[in-house]
Order: sequence, then C-alpha cells, then structure tokens
Amino acid sequence: MGTIIASAVIGKAQIILQDTTGVRWPSDTELLGWLNDGQREIMVFKPNANVKNLAVKLAAGTKQALPTDGVQLIDVVRNMGTDGTTAGRAIRIVMREILDAQVPNWHASTPAAEAKHYMYAVLDPKNFYVYPPQPASGQGYVELVYGATPADATFTGAITLDDIYQNVLVDYILYRAYSKDTEYAADQNRAATHQSAYIAALTGKAKVEMGVNPNATAPANPNVTPNTR
Repeated sequence: MGTIIASAVIGKAQIILQDTTGVRWPSDTELLGWLNDGQREIMVFKPNANVKNLAVKLAAGTKQALPTDGVQLIDVVRNMGTDGTTAGRAIRIVMREILDAQVPNWHASTPAAEAKHYMYAVLDPKNFYVYPPQPASGQGYVELVYGATPADATFTGAITLDDIYQNVLVDYILYRAYSKDTEYAADQNRAATHQSAYIAALTGKAKVEMGVNPNATAPANPNVTPNTR
C-alpha cells in the first residue's frame, strides 16, 4: 500500500491542468474518481501492482476460485494446515495436460486436506485446480499470492498502490481530463500524449522486472522454464 495521499497526487495533476482550485474539474469527486479508475487500469497492464499474500481456505474438490477481489493468480506457495497458521508441504505447479494423461481420474481421487500440486490456465485467471481433491469438510488452507483489485482511495487517504505509481496516476488523470475537454483540438493531442506516457511507464516497468527477476537469471530448477511472473 502507498503512503502518498490521494489529494497530493491530484494536486500535481491540477498544477498541470492550471486548475488548482478545482473549478473546471472538482478535485474530490471527478479527479478522485479518475485516480481510482487509474489504479484499476494499472492492474490491466501489471496484475502484480497490488499483490496480496494470504492464507486462504480451499473449497471441497479440485476446482478453486480466487477471493472476490482477485484479478489473477500469481502463486500457490505452501500448505498452511487446517487452521491456516501451520506451515506445511510446498505446493508445486504442474501442467494439467500431464496430470490428465497420467491420472485421468484425478478429479475423483481420494481427497486429502494437504495439496501437492496446483494447475493454472492464464485464460481462466480467477480459477485454479489442486491435487489431490480437498475433502468435503476439514479442508486445508494454502498460502495464496494473487493480484487484487485496488480498493478505492479517499481524498484524504493514501493511494492503494505503491508510491512508485504516483506519476502513472498523474498521467492517467490528465489523460481523462483532457479527453473530456473537447473544446480545443490541442487537448485531444495532450490526452493522447498522457495516455501514451502512462502505458509506456507500465510496460517499461514490466520489461525491467523481467530483466531483474532472480528466477530468470538463476532458476532454482534448470529443468523447468523459469518462473517469469
């Protein structure tokens, strides 16, 4: 979570808009709304911009869903017992196609509260599967890492995302403000400039993360594709 107050981010945008008193664009309603839109938009480009690491109780069976605020699964790290506090066996990711071929009836195999493997498909980002199936009662907890929808910031409260996204949020607010102001053709050009700026910043950060990812530079297991998330 960030420490920069939302009103401070909005104030930077107001200086560029030459509207520090909020006459043209009300700061605590319209600009704040765009700031919160911007936080959610960032998650489209960077699902790890707002990460949660929680002990989550699994559902009965093999199919599991992320918590209601989940955007995309990042990792299922380890078992956390049936109380959610007891660290246990590590959980390894496997390809579902391999398990389907080797254990075709794995969805109906003997249930156990301790998970050994999990499977994930990027085209179904809010769901994943565990093996073996969880029992009908007394299910286990796992340490779940996932990208979460950012909570809306209040005008006098801190932004939800890390402080490093301040400039991206300023550009997003300016993009939305100039997109609304259609009196002058130049404003549409400025809107496009700020839109390009925040997209470039997010995609550029993603590329940098790939370059400094320890899993990519020194994978723990040379026999598998490094985890580049």
